[in-house]
Amino acid sequence: MSIHDTVTSFNLGERKEIPAGLWSKCKACGEVVYKRDLLAHYGVCPACGFYSPLTAMERIHLLTDSGSKGFTEMDAKLRSVDPLNFAGDGSYPKKLKESQEKTGLTEAVVTGKAYLDGRRFGLGVMDFRFMGASMGSVVGEKITRLAEWTTKRELPLVIVTASGGARMQEGALSLMQMAKTAAALERHDEAGLPTIIILTDPTTGGVTASFASLGDIILAEPHALIGFAGPRVVEQTTRQKLPENFQRSEYLLEHGFIDAIVERKDLRNVLSGLLRDFNC
Repeated sequence: MSIHDTVTSFNLGERKEIPAGLWSKCKACGEVVYKRDLLAHYGVCPACGFYSPLTAMERIHLLTDSGSKGFTEMDAKLRSVDPLNFAGDGSYPKKLKESQEKTGLTEAVVTGKAYLDGRRFGLGVMDFRFMGASMGSVVGEKITRLAEWTTKRELPLVIVTASGGARMQEGALSLMQMAKTAAALERHDEAGLPTIIILTDPTTGGVTASFASLGDIILAEPHALIGFAGPRVVEQTTRQKLPENFQRSEYLLEHGFIDAIVERKDLRNVLSGLLRDFNC
């Protein structure tokens, strides 16, 4: 658990209990950080610099104007079903319901109409808490609809990715989303409109092999894991020792896969600048 249910301190023999939720334990260095300080650093540990994952709504708040006009969600009612009757035991619908209750989301991506510094664009943000942000039919459909919405209105498209890959419970229907989303982004590109992709940790599998790799500008947060298969799978398959930081954003920047690594505290200003440069 990253959040301490109770933090106990001692002062001259007197025990004081601090209410749950005020403190967070860094997964990297183990430092116990006052949650307000963690939020002030945009979820980055002030002790070691570890990037804690942000929820979709936290990310949207970071990248859009404040107030009700900053972001308006689209396709919020789209929900996954069990088209293949996976495992035949109802386990997939149960997992969907559990993820919905845990996250407050209907699916692993939130899409909508957004404004940043008064500039309008389409924004999609994936949330790893929802079944590892795996891409099933609804995730692919929402990304595709967002791309089509921005193309029709001649607006830029911004997608923040995080994913463990395809959603195995939907089989080939999940894999089909790779071609579907890629085609939608291609039509957006053919219209002469910009796509900005922001890769976060982790972005893997079918998402990396489709729309996450198709931006005109591809940004990444520091130390993010980005790749198709995981490092252990690649190592076992090739029977070779992988280079240090293989599939981390720093390695991918060095080898030309991404355009820039942007610290979270700078991401809002960088995105605003890109939208301005694209005359949006």
